[in-house]
Amino acid sequence: MHEPLPAANLFAYLLLLLPRWQRRRVNGRSMQPTLPDGTTVLLDAAAYHYTPPQVGDIVLAQHPFQPGNKMIKRVTAVTEDGRYFLQGDNPDATETSDSRSFGTVRADQILGKITHRF
Repeated sequence: MHEPLPAANLFAYLLLLLPRWQRRRVNGRSMQPTLPDGTTVLLDAAAYHYTPPQVGDIVLAQHPFQPGNKMIKRVTAVTEDGRYFLQGDNPDATETSDSRSFGTVRADQILGKITHRF
């Protein structure tokens, strides 16, 4: 079981005034129970400019084979060559794909870190 994301507080709402912070909506069941379908989350688009993603982080990533498709997944492993294995928290969600079907993603395909839920 994964730790829940913190709920957004007044500070999180104020962060939305800065360009690096964005609201995103979770689509699908792949991140349940951590992030149910329809949950709005806070994205730090600059989180990985100076430090790499870590195992356990929830990230927004570009799908490696579907250019217009972005996905919210958890980093579950980092390979020796710096690629990232991303998975949803719900192994029973069959309508989605993750690294189990498309393999690892490059660091530049990770667009930011999910930090809070609204």
